[in-house]
Amino acid sequence: MGMKRQAEVICAPGPANGTPPSGEALAPSRANEDTGCGQAARPVSRSHLVLIPSYNSGPLLRSTVEAALRVWRPVWVVTDGSTDGSGAEVERLATAEPGLRLMTHERNRGKGAAVLSGLRAAAQAGFTHVLVMDADGQHPPGCIAEFMRLSAENPGAMILGVPTFGPEAPRARRWGRRLGNWWTNVETLWGGIGDSLFGFRVYPVTECLRVMESIRAGRRYDFDTVVAVRLFWAGVRPINRPVPVRYLAREEGGVSHFRYVRDNVLLTWTHVVLVLGLLARLRGLWHRAGWNAQRQACSAPGPRHAGSGNVPRM
Repeated sequence: MGMKRQAEVICAPGPANGTPPSGEALAPSRANEDTGCGQAARPVSRSHLVLIPSYNSGPLLRSTVEAALRVWRPVWVVTDGSTDGSGAEVERLATAEPGLRLMTHERNRGKGAAVLSGLRAAAQAGFTHVLVMDADGQHPPGCIAEFMRLSAENPGAMILGVPTFGPEAPRARRWGRRLGNWWTNVETLWGGIGDSLFGFRVYPVTECLRVMESIRAGRRYDFDTVVAVRLFWAGVRPINRPVPVRYLAREEGGVSHFRYVRDNVLLTWTHVVLVLGLLARLRGLWHRAGWNAQRQACSAPGPRHAGSGNVPRM
């Protein structure tokens, strides 16, 4: 299209011990308090929380929550109509862990609806950013602190995980992902969304709620695609970081609620709607992409002429 831009990819690994960043986002340390997980408590963030939506994730939910609590607090869980008793496990854990909160949907309403319930509650509690991660053990808790640090340094951006797959990842899922990512690039004029489906992300709460509550779409498996594209349309800059992904086999407790036909039909319709939305915004997005390219060109280092002074940035 003559205006393709590379995604901003930050590849520096996070701290090995998962220590959260210091600064205004964190309350004073409470390192001598026990978390109920057998470890000293991490500092409690006043601005950034971890949100884990879950539907029938089984024992993986508790292990995911415990792993997240070892590197970040607070951690909130939304069980979306679960019937497997996993919510009760988290509820018992929460009685001994003040940094853990459980919210429950009585019936299954979809991942997007669960995330939105958590975002609304986070906004009411005064949080500004939420890191969303899956409950099924695929997302590494060791990346939480690094994503939170990036978000604190770039509060107006969305921090997007870009999956790094191992050999166990299903080939069909990887090819389908490539197709979805291509359409997302079209819908954003190659605006820098590294992956449209990966759910390990940090969202600015106010902007995310403003975008998602203005539409009815994005309440189920289509949430990750819809929210990334529409936040970009709203001017929220994407920052990408690679994240290792682990696909657990059934004998390891792995669960998947992805339905190949149903969810691919949903995603296909999602991209149809987003392409139509692009057409209505094409002029503004084209102008924005051209303006950003011009700014990058003007701010790039280059030869300076004697007596010219500093080259102004546009």
